[in-house]
Amino acid sequence: MRPRALPALLLVGTFVAASVASSMASASWQPAGTGSAEWIVRPGPGQVAILGAAPGIDVDLLGADGSVLASDQVDLLGSLLFRNLEPGDYSLQPESGDATDLVTVPGFDEPPAPDFYTSQQIGSGFGYLTARDGTTLSVNVMLPGDPADGPFPTVVEYSGYDPSNPTGSGVSVAPLAVALGYAWVGVNMRGSGCSGGSFDYFEPIQATDGYDAIEAVAAQPWVQDNRVGMVGISWSGISQLYTAAAQPPSLLAIAPISVVDSSALYTLYPGGILNNGFALDWAQSRDTETQAFGQGWAQTRIDEGDTVCHDNQDLRLQNPGLANQILASPFYDEESAGKADTTRLLPNITVPVFLAGAWQDEQTGGHFANMLGGFTGTYHFYASLVNGMHTESLSAGIAPRWLEFLDLYVAHRTPSLEVLRAIAPVLAGTIWNTDQITIREDRFSPETSYEDALATFEADPPVEVLMEEGAGGAVPLAPMPSFSQGFDSWPVSGAETTAWYLDADGALTTEPAVEGGAVSYVADPENVPEQYFGAAGTDPGPIWSVDAQFDWLAEPSGTAASFSSEPFAEDALVMGSGSADLWISSDAADTDLEVTVIEARADGTEVLVQSGWLRASHRALDEDASTELHPVQTHLEADAAPLPAGELVPVRVDIYPFAHPFREGSRLMVTIDAPGGNRQIWLWDTIANGETVNIAFGEANPSRIVLSTLTGTDFPDDYPACGTLRGQPCREA
Repeated sequence: MRPRALPALLLVGTFVAASVASSMASASWQPAGTGSAEWIVRPGPGQVAILGAAPGIDVDLLGADGSVLASDQVDLLGSLLFRNLEPGDYSLQPESGDATDLVTVPGFDEPPAPDFYTSQQIGSGFGYLTARDGTTLSVNVMLPGDPADGPFPTVVEYSGYDPSNPTGSGVSVAPLAVALGYAWVGVNMRGSGCSGGSFDYFEPIQATDGYDAIEAVAAQPWVQDNRVGMVGISWSGISQLYTAAAQPPSLLAIAPISVVDSSALYTLYPGGILNNGFALDWAQSRDTETQAFGQGWAQTRIDEGDTVCHDNQDLRLQNPGLANQILASPFYDEESAGKADTTRLLPNITVPVFLAGAWQDEQTGGHFANMLGGFTGTYHFYASLVNGMHTESLSAGIAPRWLEFLDLYVAHRTPSLEVLRAIAPVLAGTIWNTDQITIREDRFSPETSYEDALATFEADPPVEVLMEEGAGGAVPLAPMPSFSQGFDSWPVSGAETTAWYLDADGALTTEPAVEGGAVSYVADPENVPEQYFGAAGTDPGPIWSVDAQFDWLAEPSGTAASFSSEPFAEDALVMGSGSADLWISSDAADTDLEVTVIEARADGTEVLVQSGWLRASHRALDEDASTELHPVQTHLEADAAPLPAGELVPVRVDIYPFAHPFREGSRLMVTIDAPGGNRQIWLWDTIANGETVNIAFGEANPSRIVLSTLTGTDFPDDYPACGTLRGQPCREA
């Protein structure tokens, strides 16, 4: 992920403009008096680009009436891009010379005619497809056999990593898909790899590009029924939500895994606190790799003579920079943060959906489950939820259901797990450093009709929760659950909303204390390791490996407030989302809060379950969106307020979703402290700096923890061994 140096040719500004594939939108124009060769003017949904202009000249963007709407300067690569434009007619005028003819910026819901897609030819191996504005996107096609043996069921993977890398993507399910008999197509987002255009994280044109990619791929003769599905984990999972919401007619189904509901609110700024560990590192890496010639494999193709890849770097200096947008402000901004909110897309997704994710995902964070109720546009929604980390969505307990979904809704065939069983140990060895996993037996025989298999699948509970992942296999921490439960919905219908109230002597009780009181702690994150994986001076091993080493430490005395319930009288499934409704004061004007749910087991060990965070000045709630179990803050700068000196105020901390079995005899334990020590690789740009935080309790100030509980479920009798749950470290009490 190291940045590549710009060739000297580019640094002196003598770059020759790209030769762009013809499209319905691009136009050439000779700007008199500018000393420039022909410009290419490329309007597209929401934007207008100039390529091939003289570096350094000023250009005005004009409305249809000739009014100046914006002005900017052509960059060293001879390019300029105006973003966030409404549909309509525009022209461009250099600092000297006439304005261009009017060009039309179409709406995002104005796709090209079908022949735009059917005229494109995409074959096996590396190549390009053309988006509606003339931008070419690099693709790599892997077929499961000779094209003459097709057509094949086909899936598309779409991201800004390297899915079109012909020498092999580092983040892709391509080998698995092809081994399972699917044609696989990797597509690089605009502004990444060898794709043209400028990159910004999930700006709306990436959704129309996804639409165009689906339609262009589906039109190929090697695609079964000329319709395709989508697959992918993380970024290429999130991209499916954007693409499906655009409703390309040739899309059959999507299978997004390890995704997030709002990258800005719940990964980058959980509770309004910057995650300057994984989240910021990821953004900075994206900024590096989407620079011109920023990805090594693209540079290799250019060195080997790929002129299209070379020319497609020409808008990269127009990237706004993801890290810059993140660091601009800790408050919610609709222009930069709103586009990263997938929840607003969900009602527009009408195709079948299979979604999977892990509660303690060390990258995206695990907040995704709060959006599951938003998939109201499809009659076929399925989810598999599990404890663990980022790759848990590909684990032995989930992969069979994922494959059944693809076989039924994309391949339209009776599912078979035979090949998956054969290759799973190899896959597991690559990801988790063990081949000791077991894929369940097929539940459909070769004689089972497709219709019967589909009916059986659709009769299953749509939401499956896999419990105690890591404790169900022959090897500790192997990605296998010890048991699972099926539910009709998430949140789970029939679960009881349960409140535990903070009380004296560190107790959690079922009613508020009659006598009020308070407990205090010093918000001192300096005395706690920022993360429990990879502490300084240690070699923890790969984070997903069964050999990974985790060191989850207790908070130093005086730096946390801890509370525990009475032992559970019967087994209960305790679930989130949850809310920590606290009455606090501080001797500082602001403080950062971390609330952590722990299972204190009867055997004397403690298991980390889940956490939530809040910067106290961000406590203002979106009352319409908040529920008893899920507080939603506005995070607007206009709503921010300091803590009043000497006065208790209510704050609600959003505890991220989870599902965890508490056996009879276990206690619910909750700690409240400054952020740090309770995540694998998230770090915190915290303002906590030794201030004293007071938490009040009692009838007048009923601080409490609110979660869902479900009894009457069957658990294995014994506790899993300490340290065997994936994503959930264990320590001695």
